[in-house]
Order: sequence, then C-alpha cells, then structure tokens
Amino acid sequence: MKAYLVYNPTKVDDVDALRTTVEKACAEKGWEPPVLLETTKDDPGAGMARQAVEERADLVLSAGGDGTVMAVAAGLTGSGVSLGILPLGTGNLLARNLDLPLAVDEALEIALTGTDRTIDLGSSAADGADAKTFAVMAGVGFDAAMMKDAPEKVKEKLGWAAYLISGFQHLRDHAITVRLKIDDQPELTRRVRSVIVGNVGELQGGLTLLPDAVPHDGKLDVVVLQPTRHLDWLRVIGRLITHHKKEDSELERFSGKRIEIRLTSPQPSQLDGDPQDEVTKMILEVMPDALVVRVPQPAP
Repeated sequence: MKAYLVYNPTKVDDVDALRTTVEKACAEKGWEPPVLLETTKDDPGAGMARQAVEERADLVLSAGGDGTVMAVAAGLTGSGVSLGILPLGTGNLLARNLDLPLAVDEALEIALTGTDRTIDLGSSAADGADAKTFAVMAGVGFDAAMMKDAPEKVKEKLGWAAYLISGFQHLRDHAITVRLKIDDQPELTRRVRSVIVGNVGELQGGLTLLPDAVPHDGKLDVVVLQPTRHLDWLRVIGRLITHHKKEDSELERFSGKRIEIRLTSPQPSQLDGDPQDEVTKMILEVMPDALVVRVPQPAP
C-alpha cells in the first residue's frame, strides 16, 4: 500500500521527527515508505494531492490545520483516494466532527488501519471567481473578521482561545445587510452580524453551531447570527453551549443544497477558518459524497 504525506511546514515543528514517525508506522503496518510533499504559499495542498492521485496513492495524509485539510480535500475530490487527517492546527474542526483523535500518533494509527467513510464537501464561488472547496464551514461577516484578526503568534500560544480575543474586538462592529436565497425558497433579507454555512456543526470548546449538520446528508446547514447587544451575544453563546435549537431574531437556522448570499457592501469571508478576500456575493453548493476519509473501525 502506498501513502503520501502532504504537510504544511508552518504547522510542523520538526519535519524529520514527523517523517520518522510516519515511516516507522508505515513499516509496522506493511505499507511502503511514504512519499513526502511539502505545501507552499502558492499551493497549500491541492496540487500535491492531485499528484498523489495521479501516482496511484492509496492514502494521502494531511498534516496541518483545517486549511491544509481543505486544500488536500480539494485535490482528492471525486478521486476515491482516502484522506487521513493528522491534526496539527488551531481548530482541527473536521477531525473533531469526525471523532478523530487530536494526538498525531493516534490519528496516524487510524489513518493506516481504519475504515473509509464518504462525506460531502461544499463549494463556494465568490463574486464570479472559480469555486473553492471547503470541508467544514464557510462564513461572511463577524466570524471571518474574527479569524482574520487573530494573530498567528497568539494562536501558537493560546490555540483556539486566540479567536475569542479577536472576537471581543469585533463585538461592536456594525450589522450588515444580506439577501439570502436557499434552493428555490423565497429570498430573505436580514440585518446580521454573520452568516455561516456548514458541512458539520461542532466548534471548539464544546460549542455546537449547527446541531442538525451531518457531513453525509447531501445538504449544507446555515446559521444567521443577528445579536445587537452584548447581552444578545451571551444568550447566543448559551444556546451553543447547551446545544439548544431555539430560534428567534438573534439566531436562525436553515438548510439546503444551494445557498446564495448577497451583500450590500464588501465583507470579510472565510473558508474552513482561512481568511479569504472581501466579497459581495457567495454561491455555496453541496458536493455529495465527494471525499473519502479514513475513520476509526466500528466497534465490534
């Protein structure tokens, strides 16, 4: 069996140690020595994943954060080649939502000996540009600004708590006007702080943003956040902590296969936690059964 390791050098403290760990595990499990491919600023992983597919890889290991996973998943889309996740990022949200361990050794064991599971992906086309793939969530507004302004050095020291610090800085940002169209339903107009479209629903810290999101149901879930005061934010956070499905003027949820978001002014956007360009229009569509992921073997 042939494995490729696509790693993000900004997330790997010791490349030689990672190589040794993966080579040893592959040898113990009867795999060929892994092929190592390093991501670059210009190519965060999609090209390396496509190379692995062309060279008939059986498994592609993604070592990095959610952005690296997103890029590698884009390169593997529709190929049938399995993705093994070695979570090294701040959020590691896809790993968390698939109940994968966050320790590299344990994640590597599952990648080499686990079972395959097919999940959906999402595509996002912004302002007429080519569509990009996401595996976790895409968003516009508050969440994107929060991720954009979380300093890398703070993330390295505090992990996902760095996003909370950045979030506090944006609590007083102005609401934005969005027009939202889901499938063939009537268009909605809202004054919001953020619109988030997810393939999965859990965040860090035990928060559940989209309680009905399932990564293999052939649809995307949407949350519209509309808090205006600090007290409103506290109520919203309380619902996320308790997994409460209550909806009102501060929080609404929808689902569909195609979601169109139009904004009256350019706003920050994000895909799987990676800041993107400011946008005025996003078209997001589900890609059913697009990716094969290696997950734990089911209990006997």
